[in-house]
Amino acid sequence: MRSRFSINNYSNLGQRAITALFGALIIVGGSIYSDWTYFLVFAGILGFAQMEFYKLSGLDGMLPLKSFGTFLGLMIFCLTFLVEKEHLSSNYFFLIFPIVSLTFFIKLYRKTDKKPFTGVAYTFLGLFYVAVPFSLLNLAVFSVDATYNYQIIIGCLLILWASDTGAYFAGTKFGKTKLFERVSPKKSWEGFLGGAFSAIGVAFVLTRYFHVIDDWKWLVIAGIIIIAGTYGDLIESLFKRSIEIKDSGKGLPGHGGFMDRFDGLLLSAPFITAFLKIF
Repeated sequence: MRSRFSINNYSNLGQRAITALFGALIIVGGSIYSDWTYFLVFAGILGFAQMEFYKLSGLDGMLPLKSFGTFLGLMIFCLTFLVEKEHLSSNYFFLIFPIVSLTFFIKLYRKTDKKPFTGVAYTFLGLFYVAVPFSLLNLAVFSVDATYNYQIIIGCLLILWASDTGAYFAGTKFGKTKLFERVSPKKSWEGFLGGAFSAIGVAFVLTRYFHVIDDWKWLVIAGIIIIAGTYGDLIESLFKRSIEIKDSGKGLPGHGGFMDRFDGLLLSAPFITAFLKIF
């Protein structure tokens, strides 16, 4: 009898490779095909990542508004996309403030909440930590001539993935000097340098093929991802250590959860967007 395929039959490295391959195909394919498929792919990632954040917050005794908070995050993402696509006026951004303020009204009627403002705070934190960075990606991909360009998002992700992959293999093979042992005992300076060299190498390759922005900007973006991406990973590790768990979820075999896979992007996106908008 032929055995069924199960990703759990593979080693952790095998699971990482399979998940990374299928994930990359979906993200790259969706981003290249059209702006609307890009929108659907990243809205999905945002939704899963934000639900993970609220679920983890609940494990630590907090009571954020999981469904409403995720709805707010998706609403902000949709608004930024539609405004950048010039389907809506930027005046619609003002809708965010009254709708987000409904969090207070909802918590007011939750009789079982012993610390309602803690729940409110974590609901807002989910927006700032997860939803806002993903929403800023919309500003980045429309930053050149106000038209969607997949090269920006694909380029940033290729650099990020190269950094993560280089850090993983260099850290596994050569890692001895601890980078930030208090927060993440397995991370090393050797892994950091391996990720940095990989990211810069991919950035140089992008200068040959992706000409939507000046060559030097790809190198600056690589620098941003190397530094901010590493801090993003450490910050997520600090969050997980505070609630004593290893992975943010099980949605991505070999990688943990969506927050585990995109933690570097969460902290890199605001800096990348600011850089592209200013320069």
